[in-house]
Amino acid sequence: MRSDVVKKGIPAAPNRSLLYALGYTKEELERPLIGVVCSYNEIVPGHMNLDKIAEAVKAGIRAAGGTPVEFPAIAVCDGIAMGHVGMKYSLVTRDLIADSTEAMAMAHQFDGLVMIPNCDKNVPGLLMAAARVNIPTIFVSGGPMLAGTLNNGRRTCLSHMFEAVGAYYADKLDQAGVEEYENNACPTCGSCSGMYTANSMNCLTEAIGMALAGNGTIPAVYSARLRLAKHAGMKVMELVEKNIRPRDIMTAAAFHNAETIDMALGCSTNTMLHLPAIAHECGIELSFDMANEISDKTPNLCHLAPAGDTYMEDLDRAGGVYAVMAELAKADLLDTSLMTCTGKTVAENLAGVVNRNPEIIRPIDNPYTKTGGIAVLKGNLAPDGCVVKQSAVAPEMMVHEGPARVFNSEEEAIEAIYAGKIVAGDVVVIRYEGPKGGPGMREMLNPTSAIAGMGLDKDVALITDGRFSGATRGASIGHVSPEAASGGTIGLVEEGDLIAIDIPAHTITLKVDEATLAARKAAWVCPEPKIKTGYLARYAKLVSSADKGAVLS
Repeated sequence: MRSDVVKKGIPAAPNRSLLYALGYTKEELERPLIGVVCSYNEIVPGHMNLDKIAEAVKAGIRAAGGTPVEFPAIAVCDGIAMGHVGMKYSLVTRDLIADSTEAMAMAHQFDGLVMIPNCDKNVPGLLMAAARVNIPTIFVSGGPMLAGTLNNGRRTCLSHMFEAVGAYYADKLDQAGVEEYENNACPTCGSCSGMYTANSMNCLTEAIGMALAGNGTIPAVYSARLRLAKHAGMKVMELVEKNIRPRDIMTAAAFHNAETIDMALGCSTNTMLHLPAIAHECGIELSFDMANEISDKTPNLCHLAPAGDTYMEDLDRAGGVYAVMAELAKADLLDTSLMTCTGKTVAENLAGVVNRNPEIIRPIDNPYTKTGGIAVLKGNLAPDGCVVKQSAVAPEMMVHEGPARVFNSEEEAIEAIYAGKIVAGDVVVIRYEGPKGGPGMREMLNPTSAIAGMGLDKDVALITDGRFSGATRGASIGHVSPEAASGGTIGLVEEGDLIAIDIPAHTITLKVDEATLAARKAAWVCPEPKIKTGYLARYAKLVSSADKGAVLS
């Protein structure tokens, strides 16, 4: 066993004495040591139940003959961090999580790992660590929140809550109305109830083969979630016995499967940051161009919030991620020969799986659209690309041209939006919010929700070198690369410049002649860094462009 280096022989006697100090018995140390990486904390609603998940995982490990050893990983609640300096610290935790988990797993020589994440950066961070350490590993998340219900019976969720704030500032909702959303949008623990980033990544953990069926969709408050956790604890022992490792599962073909399922589900645009970063740890390059190739041939089968009025609990009842995969397999859009954490192939996992609700999961021959949920646009404004969740864009905004309204920070933009200074036809440009310029590449859920809440989501586009929450809808185009702080064209846009967006054609164009742009480029001076000390300053010096996954060099 890998852990023998800290357990066996006279040289390991000091190590054993410290393990005995922890209360482990000789008998427990004769079994495989399984690290249980638990992201429990008391500030993230999606993580408040993870202590219960960890206990269930540990019970499963013991039942299958292993010795569980729990240690923590951090997690940020993007909703609570939204709209202030705290959001600069969200994306950057992905690398802290990966680094610290790698350190713990290598320092203590575990034989296997069970990862227990739930929210946005926690899932990809632990997947990155799994790829680095490359010992038998399985994932089990905390599960999604149930949707809320308003007094009129309408179901609701966090994206509605953010849009309610915009409606308030547009005099479309009073304070009592805001409070009704406040008290009903998030009714249980769990990752927020739509196809936002957390649920997107938990579903893709199934899709890529690193989690058991139901990991992405079984609600946090269901007892089935505890049973799933016990089974994950049991299954990791089988992975240890067979020596099936993350890089055996997370192959190039598996990432292509994941991107295909991403497009069918209508996942968050943040997957276009996280999948390349995880692949990078596996020694695999995922390019932006590949996303369009996959999207162009993959039908969009699901319209969960914010794209529609259905939620994760509905997807679960309809058959979950596996039912979506089964539809895609009918059209030979997946490689079903691949190994997964079940110890079986994708094809074996999908045997007998059925779509239980064709209204929630559209059949492959009756999709919402013939192309996937995400599109990558390129042009002189974004030579290296930018990303839009096209499944959540109104038809009338798929092609749009309008004057630029330019802001050098999220705060400037939101002030103008709330003051009613943005009008139909405008293209809001928010820059110096990228990985390096932010630093930290903040999510722009506040401005996009304000625009939607004011009823302008079918008339106004928003472009940024920052990123968007999975809860964002409308013509919200993020990850513009190169970013402004790296000398990208977005830093040269001036108030009133015309910007043309054509999502079906995958283009985005700043309608300014090359000579004028060259003159602006010659006069451009990079602003002083917003943060000059601490972790964010170090991050800004090391981080790559968004189109490369914002990985650290």
